[in-house]
Amino acid sequence: MAGLADSGSNPDVDLLYDINGLAKEAPPWFDHVMEFVGEFGLLFALVALLAWCWWGVRKRGGEDAAPTVAALVWAPLAAGVAVLVNVPIRGFVERPRPFNDHEGLEVLVQGKTDYSFVSDHATLCMALAVGLFLANRRLGLVALVFGLLGGFIRVYMGVHYPTDVVGGLALGTAVALLLSPPAMALLTPLMRAVERSPRGAWLITARRQDTGQRVVQGTRNGTAGVGADADERDLAA
Repeated sequence: MAGLADSGSNPDVDLLYDINGLAKEAPPWFDHVMEFVGEFGLLFALVALLAWCWWGVRKRGGEDAAPTVAALVWAPLAAGVAVLVNVPIRGFVERPRPFNDHEGLEVLVQGKTDYSFVSDHATLCMALAVGLFLANRRLGLVALVFGLLGGFIRVYMGVHYPTDVVGGLALGTAVALLLSPPAMALLTPLMRAVERSPRGAWLITARRQDTGQRVVQGTRNGTAGVGADADERDLAA
């Protein structure tokens, strides 16, 4: 694999120079923005999407709340597993960073001394995105765009070859999808147990907690029957 970097005439290196060349032409402030987005911003955005999805599921409640939360829990777990899988891959391939073998690159982040293939950032972003897609198609599509954008920015920053990114996207997708069935088989019953727990139910749904509070309030006001009937209608809806 390291041989891919030896020739400046191969498509991987040509595309590297084409994309990284955009950083040379951009103003310094824009490169700083891309540096932040590529290193931290997109990961923060993906985590925010996961939290947003969880909040909506919790607020909505329903029979699918526990399986959906299980899928959301699987997303960061899949990202962690994918990064662990990448450790032996990097050690086996031992591909140097592109700026070690090619001159004239605009490197936006200094201090990268580890191997290049596969990109950890691309792996993390895509595993999170695919995990979110399994839970929510609409937000998942947004997350997938973020994952692809993150891969592009890693090349723009001069710290990865395009094939490093493609490998990371493939690895994150494979782990999130292929291990999803056994993960969901374990996580869904666990989330249902949490939903039934008096102390943990709020993590899955807010409706049951709100129902209980209204029933207690109705009992104190001497209108328990009315409150219970209203709650039953709410749950039926």
